Amino acid sequence: MTVTVVVGGQYGSEGKGKIAHWLAREQDAELAIRVGGPNSGHTAVSAGQAFPLRQVPTPCLHDGVIGLLPAGSYIDVDVLLAEVKLLGLTPRRLVIHPDAVVIGDAARRLEFQRRLTDKIGSTGQGVGGAIAKRVLRDPDVMFAKHCRMLRDFVSRDAHNLAGGYIKERRRVVVEGTQGFGLSLLHSGRYPYVTSRDTTAAAVLSEAGISPLAVDCIALVLRAFPIRVGGNSGVLENETTWEDVTLLSGSCVPLLERTTATRRIRRVGRFDAALARRAVEHNLPTIVALNHVDYFDYAVHERTTLSDVCYTHVAEIETQLGCPVQLVGTGPSTIIERPSIGWQFNSAA
Repeated sequence: MTVTVVVGGQYGSEGKGKIAHWLAREQDAELAIRVGGPNSGHTAVSAGQAFPLRQVPTPCLHDGVIGLLPAGSYIDVDVLLAEVKLLGLTPRRLVIHPDAVVIGDAARRLEFQRRLTDKIGSTGQGVGGAIAKRVLRDPDVMFAKHCRMLRDFVSRDAHNLAGGYIKERRRVVVEGTQGFGLSLLHSGRYPYVTSRDTTAAAVLSEAGISPLAVDCIALVLRAFPIRVGGNSGVLENETTWEDVTLLSGSCVPLLERTTATRRIRRVGRFDAALARRAVEHNLPTIVALNHVDYFDYAVHERTTLSDVCYTHVAEIETQLGCPVQLVGTGPSTIIERPSIGWQFNSAA
């Protein structure tokens, strides 16, 4: 078992890209898989530079890690090729499954016609439209194997690439997109959801990997969950960026925008009930909690926690019934915490 799955536990933007990038380095990963599409961005910091990526898995920032876009991927060709150029990836470093779907103008028009950006806060990138056309067996669906611009990266070997790494006991990191609170099936937030299931089980299905190959499930949370701006659905304990700034003690205003659309994000205080359900549905072996510096900005990018942060993290552990092993205090800093003595408590 040499597969690590990274998933989100709230409404996306939990910092999955950062954790996937970190785990790939710590676990000596050699293959990174990214499912989903360009409607969510993952950011990782490498050599002091932030890379917001919407198609390429963040572990590809490490030399020697090969990226794979599997059959359960939805590709915006312009976005992908821009990232390929940015990272200097060659066909040896990035492989595309022949049956990954290319997002066409018709898929984007379908979402526009349904007014999904207004009705549910969709990012309007065409992923949902492409999935709908695929499910309806629309003859206009374009697969990667038919796209001339992707020709150099498409490989028949993609069918069994991950299986070969797993058989050779080489580490594979699978990077999910969005978060449990946006799951089409299990979030309970319909219709304010994404077009796919977002649990670890679904991520594996899209990647074409057996659950029996997995030995690590990383659930990523953030201290203050967000949703995209606009009419995007319920956000429990919603607050304002002004309040978060005041609470944190930051001397500069705290504000976040979405990677895909640059909209200002809505923000809320930690929702233990949602995070707890994410734990129960994914049964993670690792829980990561990012943006802890929003509790106390004095710890921003530091490798130790203040008493204030420690108290909040301990309270969240109690609410979840499991340990928080990784704590993020900034875009590039992760603190490892011991989990000795913890056992998952389903009654917490």
